Amino acid sequence: MIDARQFYINGAWVDPLRPDDHAVINPATEEPVATVSLGGADDIDRGVVAATAAFGPWSRTPPAERRALVARLLEVYRARYDEMVQTITLELGAPVDMCAEQQADTGVGHVEGFLRAFDRLDWREVLDNGDTLLREPVGVCGLITPWNWPINQIVLKVIPALLTGCTCVLKPAELTPLSAMLYARMIHEAGFPPGVFNLVNGTGEVAGAALSRHRDVAMMSFTGSTRAGIAVSRDAAPTIKRVTLELGGKSPNLIFADCDLATRVPASLSEVFLNTGQSCDAPTRLLVERSVYAQVAELATKAAEAQAVGDPTRPGDHIGPLVSATQFQRVQDLIAAGIAEGATLLAGGPGRPEGQNRGYYVRPTVFGDVDNAMTIARTEIFGPVAVLIPFDTEAEAIAIANDTDYGLAAYIQTGDPARAERVAAQLRAGMIHINGAAHNYGSPFGGYKHSGNGREGGLPGLEEFLELKTLHTA
Repeated sequence: MIDARQFYINGAWVDPLRPDDHAVINPATEEPVATVSLGGADDIDRGVVAATAAFGPWSRTPPAERRALVARLLEVYRARYDEMVQTITLELGAPVDMCAEQQADTGVGHVEGFLRAFDRLDWREVLDNGDTLLREPVGVCGLITPWNWPINQIVLKVIPALLTGCTCVLKPAELTPLSAMLYARMIHEAGFPPGVFNLVNGTGEVAGAALSRHRDVAMMSFTGSTRAGIAVSRDAAPTIKRVTLELGGKSPNLIFADCDLATRVPASLSEVFLNTGQSCDAPTRLLVERSVYAQVAELATKAAEAQAVGDPTRPGDHIGPLVSATQFQRVQDLIAAGIAEGATLLAGGPGRPEGQNRGYYVRPTVFGDVDNAMTIARTEIFGPVAVLIPFDTEAEAIAIANDTDYGLAAYIQTGDPARAERVAAQLRAGMIHINGAAHNYGSPFGGYKHSGNGREGGLPGLEEFLELKTLHTA
C-alpha cells in the first residue's frame, strides 16, 4: 500500500492540516493500492499563499529561463517515463501498451508543442497605430484536472502556466492522484522555485470549490463534466476571475456511403473503445447513410465482438476496466436505458464480459436503430458504447450532428474531399476529424456550447494564461 497522504506546497511535501484518508482503488482488481488525504479549504489556502508569494519573482524571471526549466522537466519526464506508464495503469486501469503509446506520451508531445509555440510568442508588439501591446502572466492559477487522461490534462494546464510566468495550485482528480504526485516530484527534481507549482489533493465539492472561490486566484482552468464546470463558473463569479472550461462531449461521426467502409467503420469503433470509452471527444454517435446502414451495422457488430477486454498490466491491444464502481454502474444504467427505450442491441450489453467476475470491466456495446432523442444518443456515457443513427441526406446528417448540447469534436468519413470541407464548415464543433485524422500536438483542443470555452495546447493554450496591456505613449 502506497502512503501518499502529503501535499506539495511551497517546494516541500507537507502533511495535511486535518487528515482525511481516501483509498485509491485499482479498477482492475477493486483493491486499494494507495492512501491519499483529501484536503480542505485551509490546505488550498496554504497552496494559494505559496503561489501568491512566488508570483512576483517568477513572473519577472526572463522567459528564456522559464523555458529552460520546462525543457529540463521534459528531460526528467523522459528519464522516468516508465514510472508514469506503470502509475497510470495502476490507478486508471488503462492497458500498459496504450499508456506507453498514448497516455504517458502526452507528457512529451504536449510539452514539445508548447515549447515550439513559446518560441513564436511575441511578448511586446507595436501596433499599426503606434501603441505598444504587452503580454503578461495572468497571476495565480487554480487548475482542476480529471481522471480519464490524467497527465494529458495536467500538462495542458501546468506547462502553459509555468511558461507564461504564472504560478499555480493543482487539484487533480481524487480517483487518479498518483500520476499527479509523480509529476510534482518531477517538477521538484527539475528545480522550479518553491511556490511556483503546488499540489493539493481533494474532492471537487470541497477543495475544488475552495480553489474556485479563493480571492487571490486570478484564473481557473477546469476539465471535467459539464455539471462540475457550471459549479466552477458559479464559484468563481463573485471574484470576477478568468475561467476556462474543457467539458463533455457527444461527438457525431458522419459515415457517408462513399467512404471506405471496411476500413473506416472498424477504425471508428476502435476510437470509441479507446481508453474504455472514457474520452470526452470519443465519436460515440455514428450517423450512417441509410443506403449502407445494414453494412455498417454488420461491420460495427463484428468490431465490437472482436474487441478484447482484459488485464491492463498485460501487453496487447485490449481495453481495460472503467475507472470506478460509480462509473461502472453509470454505464450499466445507460445500457439498460438504451434497451428500455427500444434501441436494437447489436453487440455487448449489460454486465461484465465473459470470464470477468472482478474489476470494473464492461462489454463493448453497439446499439442500432437509435433515434437522436433517446437517452443514449444525448447523454455522455463515458464507456465503450456506440450508437448507430441512420440518415438519408447530407443536410439531415448535419442537422442530427448539431442536435446536441455539446460541440467538442465531430468526425467525417467520406471519399469526397469537397463534401468533407462542405460538411465540416457546417458542424458546430471545435475539432473536426476527417477520415481518421488524429489530433496533433500543438493544435488547440476545445469546443463549442456545453463542451466549454477556451482552448488548450499550442499557442492558443499559452494565450489563455496571458493578460494584455496596452502602452499609450506621447
